[in-house]
Amino acid sequence: MGETPNKRDLEDGIQQDFSRSMSYGDYLRLDVLLSAQQPLSDPQQHDELLFIVQHQTSELWLKLMIHELRSARALLRSDDLSPALKRMARIKHIQHTLTDQWSVLATLTPSEYAEIRPFLATSSGFQSAQYREVEFLLGNKNADMVAVFSHDEAARASLEELLHEPSLYDEFLAHLGRQGYAVPQRLLDRDWSQPHTSDPDLVDVFAGVYSAPAEHWGVYETCEELVDIEDSFQQWRFRHLQVVQRVIGHKVGTGGSSGVDFLRRALSLTFFPELYEVRTRIGQ
Repeated sequence: MGETPNKRDLEDGIQQDFSRSMSYGDYLRLDVLLSAQQPLSDPQQHDELLFIVQHQTSELWLKLMIHELRSARALLRSDDLSPALKRMARIKHIQHTLTDQWSVLATLTPSEYAEIRPFLATSSGFQSAQYREVEFLLGNKNADMVAVFSHDEAARASLEELLHEPSLYDEFLAHLGRQGYAVPQRLLDRDWSQPHTSDPDLVDVFAGVYSAPAEHWGVYETCEELVDIEDSFQQWRFRHLQVVQRVIGHKVGTGGSSGVDFLRRALSLTFFPELYEVRTRIGQ
């Protein structure tokens, strides 16, 4: 007998009894994960679930990005460049997914958001500890941000630790120094709690790399991976700005910031300034 039309019969070997075996839901803890969406609106507003899922999934991707950034940083510290590049490639794909997600939230109209905004109270994406961890790992250090998490000891301690540790870029520069590149010593022995600022002597180092890519291929490739990461991060920032402006205009944010204007100022922040400045030098 053949299969019923428009119906796929289960094969004999497919597992169906999970009374003593691990299921898909067991492994992923779906009972916990899918019970974490708890809308607060009363009466419940249809669009609040979208808002919650959007931000919860973003936090999951941020968790993975932190995992990959920490690994890439450790690999650079041990001069293991190839797997570090693999981590960076994965980070870029995570970033693209995070940026694409904004298109879903952008379906939320100002009128729909106004129905759920009161229930957010003073909560805001500005208070995402994981987002700040990503920024610190990439080098956008800001000690003032740590105080925002004084209510959450674990988050505050993690950010405080990252504040005083070398960033991914710092570890890349240290790797270059160990490989014989003329990285200024002031960049290898500095206060890691301060954001990195552009150094003209480092631009000279990268100009040498970009003038002969074949001779410095691993370093050259890493430079381009870092530029890809910063470019993707800026796209995320800009898309965030666009969606906020589309949904709330120029209202003050729920967390007390100026909203769109505050987000726009973030676009001037840079992680790897020399990797952009060197482009002006190429071919001159």
